[in-house]
Amino acid sequence: MNTATIDAAHAQPAPLPQSAQPSYLDDGHTLASWFFTHDHKRIAILYAVAITAFFAIGGVAAAMMRIELATPAGDFVSDDTYAKLFTAHGVIMVWLFLIPSIPSAFGNFLVPLMIGARDLAFPRLNLASWYLYVLGGAIVLAALFLGGLDTGWTFYTPYSTMFSNGWVVVALAGVVVVGFSSILTGLNFIVTVHTRRVPGLGWFRLPLFVWAIYATSLILVLATPVLAITLILLAAERLFQVGIFDPAHGGDPLLFQHMFWFYSHPAVYVMVLPAMGVVSEIIPCFARRRVFGYRFMAYALLAIAAIGFLVWGHHMFVSGQSPTAGMVFSMLSFLVAVPSAIKVFNWTATLYKGSIRFDAPMLYALGFVGLFTIGGMTGLFVAALAADVHLTDTYFVISHFHYIMVGGSVLAFFGALHFWWPKITGRMYPEIWARMAAGLVFFGFNLTFFPQYLLGYEGMPRRYHAYVPEFQALNVLSSAGASILAIGYLLPLFYLAWSLRGGAPATANPWQATGLEWQTASPPPTENFDSPPAAPDDVYGYTPRIGRGPLHADGE
Repeated sequence: MNTATIDAAHAQPAPLPQSAQPSYLDDGHTLASWFFTHDHKRIAILYAVAITAFFAIGGVAAAMMRIELATPAGDFVSDDTYAKLFTAHGVIMVWLFLIPSIPSAFGNFLVPLMIGARDLAFPRLNLASWYLYVLGGAIVLAALFLGGLDTGWTFYTPYSTMFSNGWVVVALAGVVVVGFSSILTGLNFIVTVHTRRVPGLGWFRLPLFVWAIYATSLILVLATPVLAITLILLAAERLFQVGIFDPAHGGDPLLFQHMFWFYSHPAVYVMVLPAMGVVSEIIPCFARRRVFGYRFMAYALLAIAAIGFLVWGHHMFVSGQSPTAGMVFSMLSFLVAVPSAIKVFNWTATLYKGSIRFDAPMLYALGFVGLFTIGGMTGLFVAALAADVHLTDTYFVISHFHYIMVGGSVLAFFGALHFWWPKITGRMYPEIWARMAAGLVFFGFNLTFFPQYLLGYEGMPRRYHAYVPEFQALNVLSSAGASILAIGYLLPLFYLAWSLRGGAPATANPWQATGLEWQTASPPPTENFDSPPAAPDDVYGYTPRIGRGPLHADGE
């Protein structure tokens, strides 16, 4: 390689000119302008603020549970309070954080930018979906904190109809309202991807993040109405004593489980598919390689969404459904692992011989791949009929769920936050602190949840606030890990807030990425682009770097 080639490889790309338009952050300084905005970027920020607030509340409930479980005796809170804590944690984290976190915040901000559009197809509907989300969240919090619930986040019957208190109906109403927000958001994304792509941007030139949001939106639009109908029927039964799910009135509690999990298992992929899209953007950028098997990755996203509708019965292996149904659902549950495994293989192949830079977004992405793989492999145990009989309702299920949801979705959320932070705010953050936070989250997460696999294997049941003394050592490890995990979660709050004023100004493309969102100013102008951008020939057209210097011109 000659000297000119080496110099060209080291050189930073020519900076894009800053937009002549004001950025979306500068266009209107009053608070009211945010609450009445139709700009998808501002609505994304509104979602992010609300989602972060709910995440903090759910995290406090989890912290109180881990304090209780540090000792075998129930000496911190009562059994009734503990039941309300794990219900509050589950309801908030599932319905108010995990499901909307990446689609509603990052999807809102990025999808129009990634396809070269000025906004989503229905800007007013987008704002309305945010108001529905906040309204539904407020109703749920009112139920959780004014009276409290002890049903768990699944609202299982007949307990939720016969024994729990009257705040169940209020909580159900809040979740239904949040569900309508999800439906409107999914509909908006589907129409936008179909109709607002810049000319020349065909389906197989789309970023994989857009594919992931599109697949997620299909699930939201098709499955969420089933959840809404189920919860409305449950509320009607509670209020009017009609016989739908309650056996005391001639109802069938298994019917509730079938209807609930028909939505709630695809909802797992609502949480995971966007995370996969985030990782599929970060890994090629920081490995400086075109994503391996792009078409297989896109088809795998759609396959996961489709097969996810066919596996809900694996949540009911010990509930009384027929053995034949159990075998069918077990086989289908193993089948859905295939497209997930394809994605892990393709991410690994993308890394192979890459010019890898371990910046904070990459650390979160690699953490996602590792934790998601562990969670997926342990999912095969609970998908097997015989093993599930022993593992159901133990801490093994808790650990498996959190390795997929928290280890997957939350790490991807933080990876997306760090990757697109310069684009969103126009500021860089201190890289050394970001790497430290990523390390703390990864270490704290494993110390928190891996011992719970062992607890579940040994037979410790979930949802109990007291336990036999021989389980204490593993519970102490888990509670200690939760403390480290909390520090890892809190640390970005401080250095990202500092970066808003003290961070170095970000260039338009600090990571030398190839997507359309990097071809406009940081932060973007109100109309996203000064002129319609040209569709890229290869959205992952990366070239290897020479040397180990920082990707961005601002250094560390």
